[in-house]
Amino acid sequence: MRNLFILPLLFFLVQTTKQSKDLDWWETTIFYQIYPRSFMDSDGDGIGDLNGITSKLEYLKELGVGATWLSPMFKSPMYDFGYDIADFYDVHDEYGTMEDFEKLIAKANELDIKIVLDFVPNHGSNESVWFEEALRGHEKYFDYFVWEDGVVDENGILRPPNNWNSVFRKSAWEYREEVGKYYLHQFVIGQPDLNYRNPDVVEEMKNVLKFWLDKGVAGFRVDAISHLFEVDKAKFDGMYPDEPLSGNKIEDPESYDYLDHIYTKDQDETYDMVYQWRDIFDEYKAKDGLTRVMMTEVYASPDVTMRYFGDGEREGAQMPFNFVLITDVDGSSSAAEIKYAIDKFLTFKPIDKLANWVAGNHDNSRVASRFSPELVDGINMLVLLLPGVAVTYMGEEIGMVDGYISWEDTVDPSGCNTDDPINYWTASRDPERTPFQWNAQKNAGFSSADKTWLPVADGYETLNVEVQQATERSHINVYKALARLRTEPAFRHGRYESVAFNSDVLAFKRWHNGETYVAVINFRDEVYNLDLTYFENVTGQLEVIVSSVQSPKSSGDVVEADGVQIEARESIVLKVVQ
Repeated sequence: MRNLFILPLLFFLVQTTKQSKDLDWWETTIFYQIYPRSFMDSDGDGIGDLNGITSKLEYLKELGVGATWLSPMFKSPMYDFGYDIADFYDVHDEYGTMEDFEKLIAKANELDIKIVLDFVPNHGSNESVWFEEALRGHEKYFDYFVWEDGVVDENGILRPPNNWNSVFRKSAWEYREEVGKYYLHQFVIGQPDLNYRNPDVVEEMKNVLKFWLDKGVAGFRVDAISHLFEVDKAKFDGMYPDEPLSGNKIEDPESYDYLDHIYTKDQDETYDMVYQWRDIFDEYKAKDGLTRVMMTEVYASPDVTMRYFGDGEREGAQMPFNFVLITDVDGSSSAAEIKYAIDKFLTFKPIDKLANWVAGNHDNSRVASRFSPELVDGINMLVLLLPGVAVTYMGEEIGMVDGYISWEDTVDPSGCNTDDPINYWTASRDPERTPFQWNAQKNAGFSSADKTWLPVADGYETLNVEVQQATERSHINVYKALARLRTEPAFRHGRYESVAFNSDVLAFKRWHNGETYVAVINFRDEVYNLDLTYFENVTGQLEVIVSSVQSPKSSGDVVEADGVQIEARESIVLKVVQ
């Protein structure tokens, strides 16, 4: 009985301490992801750039955004559009110069917007100086990469060392005659994996972090972190072993999902590397008091994801990304399934850590396409008002939809590597990367070029920032209202409770120091009459604070708690009237 009493008491003490302390900048802000190639083109070449981002920072400020994460803008041959980095210390020329980046930092500082960069530690580029030197036999740089001898089959043909497959399909090994060996690339051929069992690589990548921290960035989103280490082949007689079959119903042996990646993902050494990087971040904070934030990209089970927070003795990432609103649910999900997905991260996370909410990014279909255009406001309510940190992918604030990209226009290697002009779209990430829709002018105001790097999505003439800013009932104005509401104590410090009233309607309550809010989201076309007195202390009259674009209710309207009619696809935030 004694232990049963102590655990709730400890929970109360931790929560009380958390609520009473001043929150750090990253704990309260909204992170806004920008895909630089598609955000704003300042020089008319059809490709977004750094000066374009700088010119639109006021837009982020108006949204209520306090930090922006930029997908890679480093020097790259662009086989994977920036995730194949040739020089970790320089800016890609299509995006601008180092001087342009410094101007971006300066402007962001004026507006009190933090800049977070993408850190891509798993691999480099086969056009980098490092790789070119490796091919010339330079021992230091040869050991920067993962090499292995091939295997000669019964017909005398040289084959890859084992059955490992690339995330983008086909073998993860590529032969180079210059050295007579295969190199590992867990992604495209142009992305050779770096060898983290080499102390020189570990030190080099720490220097990359320090270089950009010295430039004034406030943190990093760490790409593909789960792939960082491969199994130590010394444990397997010096040969990398085959990976077992996944057991999935997949007929293509070249598919990534054909195998169970027990030797190329989630190795124990990966977590220690994250903790070492966090030590660097904390060293910078010790100098000037500013927290540098780390966000890690891991699509994994909750128990694996939580290890990125730390091990109880050492700190790791402040934000191991929570992808449940992308991977676990979609427009076909019931309210109960959505509640289950939300509760999962909150249940698994350490009690003294914050959750985070992500509903879209450059690798996944947009919210309006994955759920429905009518649910854009409802999903944004979840992202911005659930307890924890909010992350928005550019365009989700206006409800952008996936663009149609023909096989001829497809450039994403994930789509191209299918070698399938019919079903390529199921693997391509181009549809969610189409240019940002600013207005109804040429190329949606993104660029003055005759041709943009990807076609602008259909319907931009009416679905754009300018139209929505001029329309009282619009996704962007709902988003701004939610961003303002997010600053209230009930959402910064408040407790949380949720319920699926039925298969279609999810509601959650946030409360703090006598102020109580209830958000209600109807995921279907049915109309329901709800008794919100289910929630403790939710009685009497409720005031409408925010309502979705198709809601018949307006801000300031009053409803009775025991009989709230929720319309088809309606989303609302209500406040208990004192």
